[in-house]
Amino acid sequence: MSRTSGRLRVLGAAAVGVMTVGAAAVAVPVASAATPVYSEDFADGLGTFTASGSVRTGTYGARLSGSLTSDPSMVSAPVDLTGYEDLTLSYTRAASGLDPGETFTVAYSVDGGSFTTLESARTATGTVSFPLPDSAEGGDLRLRFSLDANSILETLTVDDVLVEAADGGPTEPPPGSLPPVDDVTEPGPYAVTVDESAGPGGDGWLVHPADAGRDGVDHPLFVWGPGAGSDPADYEDMLRQWASHGFVVYSEVSSSSGAYMVDALDWLEDRNTDRSSPLYGHLDTSEVAFGGHSRGSIGTFDVADDPRLETTVHVAGGSFDGNGPDSLRNPALYIGGDEDFATANVERDYTGTDVPVWLTVLDGTDHILATRNGQHIITAWLRWHLADEEFRRTQDFLRPDCAFCGLGDVRYKNW
Repeated sequence: MSRTSGRLRVLGAAAVGVMTVGAAAVAVPVASAATPVYSEDFADGLGTFTASGSVRTGTYGARLSGSLTSDPSMVSAPVDLTGYEDLTLSYTRAASGLDPGETFTVAYSVDGGSFTTLESARTATGTVSFPLPDSAEGGDLRLRFSLDANSILETLTVDDVLVEAADGGPTEPPPGSLPPVDDVTEPGPYAVTVDESAGPGGDGWLVHPADAGRDGVDHPLFVWGPGAGSDPADYEDMLRQWASHGFVVYSEVSSSSGAYMVDALDWLEDRNTDRSSPLYGHLDTSEVAFGGHSRGSIGTFDVADDPRLETTVHVAGGSFDGNGPDSLRNPALYIGGDEDFATANVERDYTGTDVPVWLTVLDGTDHILATRNGQHIITAWLRWHLADEEFRRTQDFLRPDCAFCGLGDVRYKNW
């Protein structure tokens, strides 16, 4: 996995005490045995940082100068912390000429969230180090240095920014509940069985691992709604793909009401307690997703407040009145296409969504192709949200260079 990195250089200076506010309130010494993850000394400019206001670089580091019109700041590109633990941030800073009421501030953000202050002061000089919280581990870290001062003679100079992890380097991502895979675009490790006369009415498709329960695995559940005028057979390759990764997938002809999805989930729960079922005792009924294409997406909105759900998937199916997101209670995946007439509704739903949401508008994709072109995104999403593969949060979704960010326009919020 690629990681944002600068020039790796361990600082030898001892940390000094400072007055701080925010989550990390105590400065600690720089660790003597640690793995550098990211560093920047500004010798060749801003490096991975971007700046606003008056910011210059040189052999002294990066210098922010006060202004009557705009306060200067500089923000780093995301630093990928996947696999790193026990993180520490250190840097050298020197504030000069600040009057009472003027301050410099150092803050961090994880996975695009709001910034948390590490240090805010008027006078400080030297190198300081802060432990980062456990919530930063495995995430995308951004750093921000800012200055609130009125004169160009009032400055903050920053140098030798360093993020370190506990000695030993990145660890392997923690395992999820399903057998791990190297590539979600390939079939998973399971052979697949298809029952074309399943479900509450005997007219749905049940697609599942042929050897369900192998090695003690309990399989998450995914109920899929086809688009109007189609049926499960039109999505057979995709249903098989998801089942090959270990999901038990059920699909039948959809409606704009999602009641059939709720009935299907009830039926699947019964299969888990039916000794005559090949799925007996092998389903994880605490890991459930509803999703669908076009009308199937609209039906998913209709029942998205079912308390048994962990996530919902909406493909080329924005709600007609814009009220679909009101029923969402869990993270949602939106997939549209740049040639799809429904994308305007999908984007309106995105704007009105208050839960964590990830949207992509795929390049070269119309209404019909949206699911096929997005099927591997769905696979990764399900492995993240239903199989607890937390490393996919940043690797596949929540960072600017995510695995699927090159396929089209990507937006996300509320994480």
